[in-house]
Amino acid sequence: MAAGKEIRGKIKSVENTKKITKAMEMVAASKMRKAQERMRAARPYSEKVRNIAANLGKAHPDYKHAFMQSNDSRACGFIVVTTDKGLCGGMNTNVLRNVTGKLRELQTAGVSAQTVAIGNKGLGFLGRIGAKVVSHATHLGDTPHLEKLIGPVKVLLDAFAKGEINAVYLCYTKFINTMKQEPVVQQLLPLSAVQMQADSQASGPQRDWDYIYEPDAQTVIDEMLTRYVEALVYQAVAENMASEQSARMVAMKAATDNAGSVIGELKLVYNKTRQAAITKELSEIVAGAAAV
Repeated sequence: MAAGKEIRGKIKSVENTKKITKAMEMVAASKMRKAQERMRAARPYSEKVRNIAANLGKAHPDYKHAFMQSNDSRACGFIVVTTDKGLCGGMNTNVLRNVTGKLRELQTAGVSAQTVAIGNKGLGFLGRIGAKVVSHATHLGDTPHLEKLIGPVKVLLDAFAKGEINAVYLCYTKFINTMKQEPVVQQLLPLSAVQMQADSQASGPQRDWDYIYEPDAQTVIDEMLTRYVEALVYQAVAENMASEQSARMVAMKAATDNAGSVIGELKLVYNKTRQAAITKELSEIVAGAAAV
């Protein structure tokens, strides 16, 4: 009964795969809760930095930081945030598709691009399509650390401040809920005072504050806007990690369910094959007895 033995082997293989996907689903569910808590914990800081930056920008309209000034350079930068590992559905594919579309649009307009890759998947993809990768950060683990992100991102921030690029785009996957994650390509630089004020008001009613500056207003504004940009990047990475674990949990649950369906189908085929073999043997015995 060679056919039955082969089917039993397939059933055993799929059962082992189901055990792995089930375990990965449970691990992703555990990590997802921690990632969501971390993401939500970072939001108050980001909102407070955004509010203060907006108030400072409105209080001193005569001074413009380099991050708020546009230039005529024919180059731009992309910060592409992806995951280090796979098996998380189409999450990386969706955000990288948006990045590719934006790159083609700029290339058609005659604008070159520099990229910073955060995550192994994005680094590999940018290398395959021939994009210029000026820096990267990989193996971030389950907890994002700002000190690991500042170095690679600072390459593009310095290039923008020097006028070498005219814009910086932040590309990541925004966490909506457990079942939905949205790919986002948003302009990080140049910062718009109007946009900062709108974001500030979106978080709640604001008052106009006056500040005492030490050592002086320009130094404080320079430092605050740098912290503001870093907070946006950190929040994007935290959102991406929460999206990763949610997408992986959903993907592994779907894989576990599919494995269960395949096992059911294989068992049905196995039972039919075994029944056919038993029927054939009985027919041969009956035919032999009748011949005697």
